[in-house]
Amino acid sequence: MSTEKSFAKGSAAPGPVPKGRIRLYSMRFCPFAQRARLVLNAKGIKYDTININLSDKPDWYLQRNPLGLVPTLETPAGEVIYESPITCEYLDEVYPEKKLLPSSPFAKAQQKMMLENYSKVVPYFYKIPSARNNGEDVSGLEAELKEKFAKLNEDLVNKKTKFFGGDSITMIDYMMWPWFERLDVFELKHCLDGTPELKKWTERMLEDPAVKATMHSVDTYKAFYKSYVAGKPNYDYGL
Repeated sequence: MSTEKSFAKGSAAPGPVPKGRIRLYSMRFCPFAQRARLVLNAKGIKYDTININLSDKPDWYLQRNPLGLVPTLETPAGEVIYESPITCEYLDEVYPEKKLLPSSPFAKAQQKMMLENYSKVVPYFYKIPSARNNGEDVSGLEAELKEKFAKLNEDLVNKKTKFFGGDSITMIDYMMWPWFERLDVFELKHCLDGTPELKKWTERMLEDPAVKATMHSVDTYKAFYKSYVAGKPNYDYGL
């Protein structure tokens, strides 16, 4: 059972997850849920998607994930896993073909530390557009974001690698990517101007099949975010 249209309160609960598959509860435009979709696609895992209306969640969904957030995974055994880094690490362990996390405990810890640092960058992608919409001066916040980007750029320069975990895409790249994909939508692309290596990284990421399979056009994102800012998110936009 897989559907693009979102399930809202009052909708019938889906049946059990078929054997040999995994179910992803998602929302088409959510960057956190996109992390899980990137990993599922990159690893070639057979999965079904059920999109959730996050403004009007079904009761059966809250029974699976009391936080009501996406992504959430459900297995044929009825096991439920949520929180984006946890779902992605779970997928990497359960489906060991094409590992995305390094096998060395130190290298794995390094990726987790990078992710922890990156989690402090994410709020800027929301704070800046929100302040801009309120007519506030965002130059200070943009300067702070540019500083964070400069550190990421320096990281790539020091590593002398194409991606954050080496010369091929690994888990950390997928964990960071969804917000970079939305830079145009957030009107923050100019913040990459002083970071050539980071800019090259975004160009390389755009060539990745999993990235291509999970992305929306800038116009589609913009239309969704416009409805979101207006307080009436159209989760089914474009369907």
